[in-house]
Amino acid sequence: MMAGFFGMKITFLYILFGMFLGIFSGIIISKMKLEKYIVEDIEADEQNIDNEERVYNRFIERIKFGIEESIDIIKKLYLWIIVAVAIGAFIHNYVPQEKIHGIISRVGIFSVPIATVLGVPMYGSCAAILPIAAALFQKGIPLGTALSFMMAVSALSLPEAIMLRRVIKLKLIAIFFAITTFGIILAGYIFNFIQTFNIK
Repeated sequence: MMAGFFGMKITFLYILFGMFLGIFSGIIISKMKLEKYIVEDIEADEQNIDNEERVYNRFIERIKFGIEESIDIIKKLYLWIIVAVAIGAFIHNYVPQEKIHGIISRVGIFSVPIATVLGVPMYGSCAAILPIAAALFQKGIPLGTALSFMMAVSALSLPEAIMLRRVIKLKLIAIFFAITTFGIILAGYIFNFIQTFNIK
């Protein structure tokens, strides 16, 4: 989907930076020895899950399981994707380009952190928020700013923090959000810089 909206080069750079951010963040968090902030009963839950895992000995069983899981994921996501496409279409067709440019020109260099903060109250997967980010980009929002908004919605949302609270304590959530926010803002500025070279 992203390649269709932004092109293969931008998609490749986005994936590359995401991998770098994930690896770098993991190294930092592991060096900080934060295991004590994992909820104590999570190990018992994991053991119960392991005991319930099904074993597939035949290839056809794996195919069937994959199809069932795919259908389940589509059922959970399709409404969000439809809503996101509708919002993206509305922005693309009805929000004046001059208004978008006016807002961005007023905030200037702070457009990336503002877009990141605006994404926090929302919740959705990258697939669901991608059409909105693409519509904003087509209306004149800088590439890095649009991508920062998309990444913040999928990685920094308050509902995500609530779900994480089930397995990790608040201090570790705060550290995770701080590192991720820094990475997203850094990515935004990097992609805004890359945009000046007209890479597609």
